[in-house]
Amino acid sequence: STGSTLCSYELTPSEYTTDPRAAKLCPKYPVPESAPIPFFHRCAPVNISCYAKFAEALITFVSDSSVLHRLISGVMTSKEIIMGLCLLSLVLSMILMVIIRYISRVLVWILTILVILGSLGGTGVLWWLYAKQRVSDGAIETQIAKDNLQALLVYAISATVFTVILFLIMLIMRKRVALTIALFHVAGKVFIHLPLLVFQPFWTFFVLVLFWTYWITVLLFLGTTGSPVPNEEGFVEFRMVGPLKYMWWYHVVGLIWISEFILACQQMTVAGAVVTYYFTREKKNLPFTPILASVNRLVCYHLGTVAKGSFIITLVKIPRMILMYIHTQLKGKENACARCMLKACICCLWCLEKCLTYLNQNAYTATAINSTNFCTSAKDAFVILVENALRVAAINTVGDFMLFLGKVLIVCSTGLAGIMLLNYQRDYTIWVLPLIIVCLFAFLVAHCFLSIYEMVVDVLFLCFAIDTKYNDGSPGREFYMDKVLMEFVENSRKSMKEAGRGGGAEGRELKPMVGADEE
Repeated sequence: STGSTLCSYELTPSEYTTDPRAAKLCPKYPVPESAPIPFFHRCAPVNISCYAKFAEALITFVSDSSVLHRLISGVMTSKEIIMGLCLLSLVLSMILMVIIRYISRVLVWILTILVILGSLGGTGVLWWLYAKQRVSDGAIETQIAKDNLQALLVYAISATVFTVILFLIMLIMRKRVALTIALFHVAGKVFIHLPLLVFQPFWTFFVLVLFWTYWITVLLFLGTTGSPVPNEEGFVEFRMVGPLKYMWWYHVVGLIWISEFILACQQMTVAGAVVTYYFTREKKNLPFTPILASVNRLVCYHLGTVAKGSFIITLVKIPRMILMYIHTQLKGKENACARCMLKACICCLWCLEKCLTYLNQNAYTATAINSTNFCTSAKDAFVILVENALRVAAINTVGDFMLFLGKVLIVCSTGLAGIMLLNYQRDYTIWVLPLIIVCLFAFLVAHCFLSIYEMVVDVLFLCFAIDTKYNDGSPGREFYMDKVLMEFVENSRKSMKEAGRGGGAEGRELKPMVGADEE
């Protein structure tokens, strides 16, 4: 095309592609010889030396980057310490799950005292600042001073109102906190009798990884599905026609639905095992493997329930993701009103998703207890949660904060041990990255373990509510609950008698919930 002669002068241009000597007399192609990888329809170099050159280039890049080189060398130098600290976080998480039932009462009172002192202190400081500024600025009539004084007054009044409301809530919920403590105590016993519950997050994560690997593989197949068509630039594109164009949407929906299905299977398995423990009067008569028995019931009877519950979450999650995508694409282009409406819709769908997730988890527990379908179980669980709204609020606030404190404790303990151990290497290696890796791993481990603990507490609460609804402790209607929960019920009855036998809302809420629909 250009008249350039690239080969040796011994060859004429007409012989470039026909003469067998062209392999020696002409330059090699800049693209190495390639062959398609089986199943993936992607070309890769045949000669393994190409990969060696790539690795050599990567090593050269790392060596030339002094900061990156020091960070990686710090990780490699401290790899034994990192592995030991990761193991320490695992051990601490297991120990915390065993002893949390003994320290739950202390944690609750510490939390209550801190909240009271914090709210009173903050309100007092605001009023003190307001009074001090009012006295000192009495002779100053500038507009800025007046605005600051007015702002302090508004803050002080708001803090006072917040403190009063907080005190009223704590006064109303003070006796419900006792139930939270009792449930945490019983949850510790559950893990002693069912130690394999601890490993449920690992099995779930393993199954999710397998599914995500399969999903990515199918995604690569979809990338080369269709007919190869040359484009305007002379390259080949795979263009899908007909129903294949919509396979991407089907594949994305499948990712969300099946991921939620796997997580729901874990919830159903845990619920089935804990329900078996709760409603077995003699704990020595528990099945040899309650978790495997729960998995067997799930596979044989409850897969449809789990599929329906996870599909409902998918129906809410997909519109939220679409709105988030639209918001990202329109960033900087939409007006303030549209941006506010989009964010409001995203927030509402997020709240709806969280509420439905919590209701689904309780519906799975009701299914494990009564072996009813999803809709019936969801209705029963919703009624029980509404009847015990204050107790649910106490468990979800106090209990969640206690578990959050547990996560912070594990991360801080592991981080402190890491600082003490890595401090000995401060003269010849950077230990910032190893410490960050250890703290992240410790948080993930603590989150996995304590999330199972939270799930067990929620299942125990629903079992307790159903137990007190259909049983009252009389002959023939004995409670199934643990002794700790029995003590809570007895104390509640004593409080009810002292308050005047059904005089107020407190008495009505505390007595056994034997309904008119009792069976």
